[in-house]
Amino acid sequence: MISVIMGIYNCEHTLEDAINSIINQTYTDWELIMCDDGSTDNSYEIAKKFEKEDKRIKVIKNNKNIGLAATLNNCIKYVKGKYIARMDADDISTPDRFKLQVDFLENNKEFDLVGGLMQSFDELGDKKIIAIKEIPNKYDLPKFNPFHHATIMMKSECMISLNGYTVSKDTTRAEDVDLWFRFFDLNFKGYNLQNVIYRVREDRNAYKRRKFKYTLQASKVLYKGIKLLKLPIKYYLYIIKPIVSWFTPLTLKQIYREKLVKGKC
Repeated sequence: MISVIMGIYNCEHTLEDAINSIINQTYTDWELIMCDDGSTDNSYEIAKKFEKEDKRIKVIKNNKNIGLAATLNNCIKYVKGKYIARMDADDISTPDRFKLQVDFLENNKEFDLVGGLMQSFDELGDKKIIAIKEIPNKYDLPKFNPFHHATIMMKSECMISLNGYTVSKDTTRAEDVDLWFRFFDLNFKGYNLQNVIYRVREDRNAYKRRKFKYTLQASKVLYKGIKLLKLPIKYYLYIIKPIVSWFTPLTLKQIYREKLVKGKC
């Protein structure tokens, strides 16, 4: 079984599409665990409606808003599957996503995690495909995020070894980066399928709303991670990358990332 974990918060306009993309998977041996993080709209009620209709769906609720890391950890407490998959409440998984990922992990035992390509979209239709390196390593981490967090499927035993997500104000909005540093520190190995398995809803205004304090926290996560992995001193230069990125236009950031992933800079 695959255990899909999803944190939900004020996502009433997109949640049904996200859940339906799980229900419509060609691979059917899954459970979906959703945790509502103190929504003030109808997100929780929508999730409960699906729970009543499909016994594979379980909905839990936080007493108050506690953030993504703690919310996902609450989901992990209930998982029963051999693999844990991530899913965000405003995106869509392609119908064959789970089938492709399970087949890969079952046939390539040396890998502990598999992600894949994302395609952005908005109300006007599909946008660009977001590049990701096929087999990232610990030296890539300071340069770019090695996995699209929402696309991953990980061995449950691997997530347990990592003790889930770090709950700290210092890792807010960088929960995944912190996870990857610890992932590589334990010598786990990940792979990215080079085909689209996930459609991510594009929100350009999200970059404008991003608070500068989260950028500083991302730099702190990089510093601690580079230190944890004992990377050469030259990698400490990447600590300022989140700060530089904060002032860089989105289009330029996307171009730069693609070149990094393809090893052209």
